[in-house]
Formats: sequence, structure tokens, C-alpha cells
Amino acid sequence: MRMMKAFRLPLIVLVLLAIPAASQAQIAVGVSIRVGPPALPVYVQPVCPAPGYIWTPGYWAYGPDGYYWVPGTWVMAPAVGVLWTPGYWGWGGGVYLWHAGYWGPHVGFYGGINYGFGYGGVGFAGGEWRGGVFNYNRSVTNVNVTVIHNTYNQTVINSNTTTVNRASFNGGTGGTTAQPTAAEQAAAREQHVQPTTAQMQHEHAASTNRAQLASVNHGQPAVAASAKAGVFSGRGVVPASKTASSIRPTTANHASMNRPGGNNTSSVNNNRNDRPPNAMNRGTTTSRPNTMPSGNANNVKITQNTAHPNTSRSTVPHSNRPPAPQHQSAPHPNNKPEHNKPERP
Repeated sequence: MRMMKAFRLPLIVLVLLAIPAASQAQIAVGVSIRVGPPALPVYVQPVCPAPGYIWTPGYWAYGPDGYYWVPGTWVMAPAVGVLWTPGYWGWGGGVYLWHAGYWGPHVGFYGGINYGFGYGGVGFAGGEWRGGVFNYNRSVTNVNVTVIHNTYNQTVINSNTTTVNRASFNGGTGGTTAQPTAAEQAAAREQHVQPTTAQMQHEHAASTNRAQLASVNHGQPAVAASAKAGVFSGRGVVPASKTASSIRPTTANHASMNRPGGNNTSSVNNNRNDRPPNAMNRGTTTSRPNTMPSGNANNVKITQNTAHPNTSRSTVPHSNRPPAPQHQSAPHPNNKPEHNKPERP
């Protein structure tokens, strides 16, 4: 009898320990649904309101009335040096599971979902921390350089312009097929910071707005993005676009994009193209990398998830040589051979 009691006590302890572990696993994964979320809507990015804000892309959340759109928004970073890893839906075990986003020193796996504006599926190319200050890559983010001076301009190159992927989930029919890289797995084991209070309030506001329901807006939410969390009307609020732009969102596939100093154009070997429209249509019909001075980027609008990919760049430059000329139809006169041309008097 004493032996039986001695055996039962450790067993009860193990059961009690297993209960909170299972609960934590359920919270980490989130809800599970048998119907996949709609495609990501097309929208332009509102201008960054002030220094220190980091873009968090919009996503489809699920509530008692089905899927509803949580607008993309600018959020003040909770600490210096942290970046946002977006949440994503993943197919597994016959259901769609929601994997919540988090803040951390590196961007982890978010399903290979192309959220745009620097979140192209792997890492983040929209900015980086330098000396305790967040610097914005204005090639892919909408910043007013008269207000925000910590900017740089790194051209994002797209080598796949034949398809547009607006999938909002990983795995299953029609979803992305990305798997976590070694760097993303390492990022998942780092210490994380949960979504801020502003982010939680932002999602709650979306859940109580019936216009955000997919069953109401049919995948075209009236509030697709907002300049500040929780603001669903007025200046800085943009709707989903019913007509697509000529700019595709980011499709990054480079693990080093999520850490300071890792944004090196020569090392990019991925599918990305998210330059602002005015970088392509400034008095010319050709498309060129965005090399304009910072004063020309005051009111750039960046567009996400479009249906008309840009076909002006079809290759990625080799890391050991400069990029090839993009437009052969109008070469510079200095590029023409002059050996047989007679000298003019």
C-alpha cells in the first residue's frame, strides 16, 4: 500500500506539470480553422508618422463571425534593437493554425508570406537599427524625409516577375511552400517580446468593426492600413485597392535581411521588387533603380500585392560583378565603339 502511494504521488505531479505545458502550446499556436483565410488585399502604405515607428503588416484574424482584416500599421518599437516577426496561418493536421507574431532581435519564420513593404517572405528589408536608432530603407517604406532623417536607399531587386503571390497562409492547397531556415529556427529560440498594448488594441478594434469582416468586404476591407494603431478613420487611413498598381511587393529570400548590417545589395539573391511608384515613373517610361536624393522621397506611396508585375528587371546581379545594364534600347553614347569613326574638324 505504501508503495502504491509512493508511485501515485510522482504520477500526479507529472500530470499537473503537463497541463500548463499543453496550455502554453495551445496559446503559442492560437486558433485552428478548417477554412483558409482570403488572399492578401492590395493597398498602399501610409506615411510613417514619426521616428522610431516600425511597420507591422496587415493580416487576416479569426473571430466568432469569421475572418476579419487587421489593418497594417506603424507601431512604436517596444525596445531598441528589436524587429517584428509577423504572424501567419499555417496548414497542418487538416486545419489552419495561427502562429502569433512577436518582437525579437532577429526576424524569424513567418511562413514565407509576402506581406510587402520589406516583409517579402524571409527577413525584413524595410530598415535596420544603427547605433540605437532605427533607420528606414525608403526604397520599400513610405517616409517623409523632412520629418525622418534616419534613412538610406537600398534598391530591392526582383528576379521573378512572372507570377504574383498573394497567398495569406503556408502549406495546403494554394499556400506558400516555405520552410524555416537555420537562421529562422535560431531566431525562434531567442528571447521574444509579445505584441505591444497598442497592437492588441488595434486587433481588438478591427474585431469589433463589421466592415472589416471578410464576409462583408469580400476581401476588400475599407480600412486596409492605418498610419497609427487603433485609428480607423481620418487622415492616414487607406482602403484596399480594387485596381492594381505596377509595383509588386517585396519577395525577399535572404536570411541576413533581419539584422543590422545585413542589408547588402550585392548579396541579395532573392525575388524582391518593392520600389515606390515615383521611383519608376519620374518623367520617363523606363524603370531604374531608386537612386534619387533623399529630398525627393517626401510623399512616396508604396503599394503591396499587385496584379501587374514589373518586368523591367529579370535577373539578379552576381555578387562578384556590378549589375548588368537594365535598358539596352537607349545606351549611353560613351558605350558605343568609336574606333572607325573619323574625327570631326
